[in-house]
Amino acid sequence: MDPKYPRVELNDGHFMPVLGFGTYAPPEVPRNRVVEVTKLAIEAGFRHFDSAYIYNNEEQVGLAIRSKIADGSVKREDIFYTSKLWCTFHRPELVQSALESSLKKLQLDYVDFYLIHFPVALKPGEDLMPKDENGKVIFDTVDLCATWEAMEKCKEAGLAKSIGVSNFNRRQLEMILNKPGLKYKPVCNQVECHPYLNQSKLLDFCKSKDIVLVAHSALGTQRHEIWVDQNSPVLLEDPVLCALAKKHKRSPALIALRYQLQRGVVVLAKSYNEQRIRENMQVSEFQLSSADMKVLDGLNRNFRYVTLDYLAGHPNYPFSGEY
Repeated sequence: MDPKYPRVELNDGHFMPVLGFGTYAPPEVPRNRVVEVTKLAIEAGFRHFDSAYIYNNEEQVGLAIRSKIADGSVKREDIFYTSKLWCTFHRPELVQSALESSLKKLQLDYVDFYLIHFPVALKPGEDLMPKDENGKVIFDTVDLCATWEAMEKCKEAGLAKSIGVSNFNRRQLEMILNKPGLKYKPVCNQVECHPYLNQSKLLDFCKSKDIVLVAHSALGTQRHEIWVDQNSPVLLEDPVLCALAKKHKRSPALIALRYQLQRGVVVLAKSYNEQRIRENMQVSEFQLSSADMKVLDGLNRNFRYVTLDYLAGHPNYPFSGEY
């Protein structure tokens, strides 16, 4: 990887760029737009791309990455690509085939990073959100540690350089870390994290275990009605964030992204707007003072945009309890 892109060393010796590009888009966004914006992000300087099986866009993201490799803009080793194991594939015998399915869509030989998307198992099958006749999600019973062992096999097979988790709380992380015969511990935990939900306790715990915290929804989410209460506060309109943006002559989004980097958090920036994509790459061009950081810490209200209430009946639902 090019040393001019700031990276963090993971506990398995690989390196992750500290600023990533989130590729999720709502279903109404045309799939060809995914190809365009991924290419734009590479041209703007992004080297870390975050996607998932459930996003239904890996074919397009892969096409964009391969086209920029083909035109000489980047080499494969310059790109850090993340995919995620969806909840219907938690049974150990399904894990590798799920990753191979993502690789087939991407037309890549490996992913740099493979995550368990949620610590909640759903009934396997064609339907990625299986529901009963009453519209309730159908769960599956799978030992998370067994799923993790299958993830370790993906790493050993060379299909994933690094493995980790997403949306895990401390208790679920400890289940993996304390597993007898653990070969590889998670290199990261990707969670919702922003000034309204700064995850300080989970961050301290992850740092103590040499696990990188990766922030998704760092700008307060795209506010899609599927996921987010439309009455929830708009993070980027917060008066404190806007005052700091004015002080530094930057956008509120850049202040929110910079806040994470200075805390030692890898941060994902999600935008389908060309100007904002280029602007987000400026996050390394300025510093927040310790006083600025303290002010931003003060915005924390443990407010979660993404609750996924339909998963709340599962014993491994990660958003109950303290952290």
